Formats: sequence, structure tokens, C-alpha cells
Amino acid sequence: MTNQDTKNLRKHTAPYEKPELKSSIWQIINTIGPFLLVWFLAYKSLSISYWLTLALAVIGSGLLTRIFIIFHDCCHHSFFKSRKANKIVGTITGILTVFPYDQWAHSHSVHHATSSNLDKRGVGDIWILTVEEYLEASTMTKIAYRLYRNPFVMFVLGPIYIFLILNRFNRKGARRKERINTYITNISVVALVALMCWAVGWEAFLLVQGPIFMISGSVGIWLFYVQHQFEDTYFEHDEEWEYVRAAVEGSSYYKLPKVLQWMTGNIGFHHVHHLSPRVPNYKLEEVHKNSVPLQHAQTLTISTSLQSLKMHLWDEQGKKFIGFKELKAFQNKEQFSSPKSSL
Repeated sequence: MTNQDTKNLRKHTAPYEKPELKSSIWQIINTIGPFLLVWFLAYKSLSISYWLTLALAVIGSGLLTRIFIIFHDCCHHSFFKSRKANKIVGTITGILTVFPYDQWAHSHSVHHATSSNLDKRGVGDIWILTVEEYLEASTMTKIAYRLYRNPFVMFVLGPIYIFLILNRFNRKGARRKERINTYITNISVVALVALMCWAVGWEAFLLVQGPIFMISGSVGIWLFYVQHQFEDTYFEHDEEWEYVRAAVEGSSYYKLPKVLQWMTGNIGFHHVHHLSPRVPNYKLEEVHKNSVPLQHAQTLTISTSLQSLKMHLWDEQGKKFIGFKELKAFQNKEQFSSPKSSL
């Protein structure tokens, strides 16, 4: 990608970086309203059939994912023109999704500024080791990394740990307003749960909210994982890293069925979002369709995205992800080509 291509892409996205008040308000209405209705219906269905409850919980989890996208846009100050409005709505949607607004806004902004940069990993991203780092790691680190990369740990235990435990604590070095926002979120979450348990009973609350939380949490981590973890993605060291290339080549276009695209707030156009985080989610598809270079981004479908589960280590020489099964062949190749092998 040339410097001119970079300038053209940034120039092209600029007109879309303005939120529309009517569109934002309508999205709040058509997301939170249906979520509350589905939750109520799921609660009522407990007296009919729990299978019906679970079916409604699947719909509710999709709507909760969409609520998270509103929260996500507020963190980028792309949902409203007013920073105050973004913080208010972001804090409220953060309570519903158990995410503290200021804390996550910070870590996610770091993720955008360092995505695909091999020298700036560790904040707001998935744990990634290069092949060389893995081979040189201690046995305990290798075990921890393999456990971390296990689908059950990442997509089942992960939401419980990140959303319910890690999000409850302030990061080291957090400023006063960020700490206060985390405390407000925590107190509000506890108060909301207590209120719901009092209103419908703790058993009914868990039977409804439990599957909604687990499904939406797993979906959220999956979306974050798959849109950067694909075979021919982009990673470079700091001196060679380029923001636009990291956005367009290091983020995928996750082509989902229209219903799932709506439920996930167009976040499948992740390459557009990373190129310009100030574009509201309801404009991402428009940017993609009106820019030919962006249409050449790595496209994943539900079936092809499953291959990402095999991507574990970044091969700096081959410029691609490889799996643990490929690691043995990689080691044999290195051993064969080493000077000692010719003696």
C-alpha cells in the first residue's frame, strides 16, 4: 500500500465520521427496547418450557451484543457529537454489559493505536506469541499459553473471568475519574442484579440472565478474536508498522448473514472500524461499499472463520499464523537448515 493509497483512504472515510443524532437515538430504541421485551418474555416462558426460555435467551444475547456495540461506539466518541452524551450513554450501556466505561475506553484506544504492532502487545488485545518466543519460553509459559488458547478456556471461562472479575478492578495507574467510574459501574451492577432478584427471584434471574450473559460473552470474545486472528493477517515491528496497513490488512471483513450483521452492529466491517474508529457503526457498511480498496480486505465467512481456531503462533518469517500442529514441522525445518545439520 503506497503513501498515496493511505492518504486516499483516510480522506475517503473523513465525511462519514459524523454521528447522526436521529440514527443514534433510533438505534438505542430499537436495541434496548427489544432487549427488555425479550427478557420479560423469557422470564414469562419459564412457566411454559425452559427450551422456549433458551430460544428467547439466544435472541436476547444478540441484542445484548448490539447494546455492547453502542457502548463501544460511545467509548470512541462516535455515537454522539457530545462527549458528555457519549459518557452518559456509554456508562449506562456499560452497566448493562458489565463493562466500566472509562477503563475500557482507555484499554481499547490503546488496542487501536497498537494493533498488529509486535513491539506493543499486551493492552486490550489477545495474547499472541511468535514462534520464536514460544520456543524460547519456559515450560510453565507454554502450558499457560496453550490453556489460554484452548477454545473452552477462551470462549467459556473467558467471559466469566473478564466480564465478571477483571472488569471489577481498576487498572494500575488509573486516574481518579476512571476509578470513580469503575466504582459507579460496580455499585450499579450490584444494585441492578439485587433489584432483579427481588422482582423475579434469584433463580428465575439466573435462569434467564445466565444463558444471555454466557452466549453474548462468548460471541463478543469470538468476534474480537476472529477479526485479528486469521492466517494472512498483518504484524510488524514498531519501526516497520503502519497504522493504515494494520487497519486494512490486520483486521478482517467478517461477512455475516444480515440478521447477525444487525445483531452485531456491523462490527464485521472491522477493517473500516480500525481505519477510522470515529465512524459510527451504522455507517461502516456504507464506507465499505463506497471504497474499492476496502473491499479487498481479507473476507471471512462463518465457515472460513472457524479455521482461525487453529491459528496460535505468529510466524515472523512466513508472515502468517500457524497452529501448534504445524510447529513440529517448523522445528524440523529449522533443525534441518541449521549449520549443525550439515556436519
